[in-house]
Amino acid sequence: MLIFFMQGKKHYTEQLFKTFRLSERVPEDNFYRRLRDLLDLKWLYASTKKYYGTEGQASIDPVVFFKLILIGYLENLGSDRRIINTVSMRLDILLFIGYDIDEPLPWHSTLSRTRQLYGEEVFKDLFRQILKQCIDKGMVAGRRQAMDSVAVKANASMSKLAEKEVLDDVNNYTDELNNNEESQRNNTVSSAMKRKVDLHHSWKKKAYRDMPKGSKEQQAASKFVSNHTHYSTTDPDAGISVKPGKPRQLNYHAQVAVDTAHHVITQIESHYAGKRDSQCLSSVVKNTVENLKQNDLTVEEVLADAGYSSGEALQALEEHNIKGYIPNFGQYKPSREGFTYDKENDRYTCSRGIHLPFKKIQTTSLGYQMKVYRSSARDCGLCPLRSICIGKSDFKKIDDSVDKPLYDRMHARLQTPKAKRMKKLRSSTVEPVLGTLVNYLNMRRVNTRGIKQSNKCMLMAAIAYNLKKLMRFTARKVQADVKAMQQSLQNAFFDVLSAIKLCSASYSFCTIKNEIEFC
Repeated sequence: MLIFFMQGKKHYTEQLFKTFRLSERVPEDNFYRRLRDLLDLKWLYASTKKYYGTEGQASIDPVVFFKLILIGYLENLGSDRRIINTVSMRLDILLFIGYDIDEPLPWHSTLSRTRQLYGEEVFKDLFRQILKQCIDKGMVAGRRQAMDSVAVKANASMSKLAEKEVLDDVNNYTDELNNNEESQRNNTVSSAMKRKVDLHHSWKKKAYRDMPKGSKEQQAASKFVSNHTHYSTTDPDAGISVKPGKPRQLNYHAQVAVDTAHHVITQIESHYAGKRDSQCLSSVVKNTVENLKQNDLTVEEVLADAGYSSGEALQALEEHNIKGYIPNFGQYKPSREGFTYDKENDRYTCSRGIHLPFKKIQTTSLGYQMKVYRSSARDCGLCPLRSICIGKSDFKKIDDSVDKPLYDRMHARLQTPKAKRMKKLRSSTVEPVLGTLVNYLNMRRVNTRGIKQSNKCMLMAAIAYNLKKLMRFTARKVQADVKAMQQSLQNAFFDVLSAIKLCSASYSFCTIKNEIEFC
């Protein structure tokens, strides 16, 4: 039997009046609906009150502003305009921010102006509030923190670089710094740096910005562009940095601390791209300790890579009574073959008994302070090992870091089996977090200018990450509780069933026994 259907055709006519409720259209298990119930931002009204006057046009609601900015990171949207366009088409997001479908949304430029209006403390307070919720859920142990950094592209172009005027005369600039002891300690100019500056001035007559964009000439010129010679006219706080195999670009560095228990971000902050990781560690450790101390948690161990190794960084860890697992930097040597160190007299002695006393402290091209130990030319002149030991030199020289005792203690700790486990734990903890922030939470590039504004962007990215972790953790915990309850009820049911069977068996046995005795 054949069944035939008539072709249907949908006709759409907009209704002038209709009854519509967002709460009825958005499912109960929707992400943003659950996030609305989890996120309480009423405290923002008191926190942001000082940024407003008592007269004039009403501004955007602070709670709505932060929810809109948060949506930009949760949805990986790179601009304020895209945030507003996306929100206008999503019923669940409209419910999240508390707007109806026919209610006009804020203008996208309002988000940019409000972001600049609020200070960094408001964003930091929001980060700490979300971190506290994670701690209250049992997601943060606090004991062990893994740290790493990632380059975040600045909102500036390499074609808008300007030359630093202070470097117009390289020789005068170098001589001035070398003759001034105070300047020499803070801004050491090495021969390597001087060569780079010389190369820069050799092509500066051909203006970099006038070269065809992407041309071979511009690519060759860009090899000599650095923070010592140029600055960005668009964003002076942005710094030039480069990774192997990638072109130079203007960046900020995001320093991130992650708890190893459930990979929750405990601290994130923006730093200049020209700073080394080791120079940032003391600030990251201090702020991480403060964030966790507010919730009665103590940091005991810090895991990081060799880029964070320096005397200043290791000293900062010891001041906070924190045990570090950080590979020593490449110039460190635990011992010198053929030489023994005499700590009491602060000198080295070779196998033939020749002493190398301490002479002076000098600063390397990378800014490290080294203690110089040197023998006399008279002692090494007739040595049979001269050609092997010092070659064509007249004396033997050994350089050691002034912070060698700190490196020695770290070296001894790194020889333990635990240190190898900590190395794997660090890479499996913090590196996936950085990848998620950059690729999925809109931290590949900041859409603001200035280091304070970039810090706000990084904080919001970390807030979005922790919120998603908190949502998933809560869901898993509820599911686990339901399963545990089901298992408990099932066990209770089997216990009751076993008791019934036992009673039935006893009753049957008693009945049979009575009948036998009666017979």
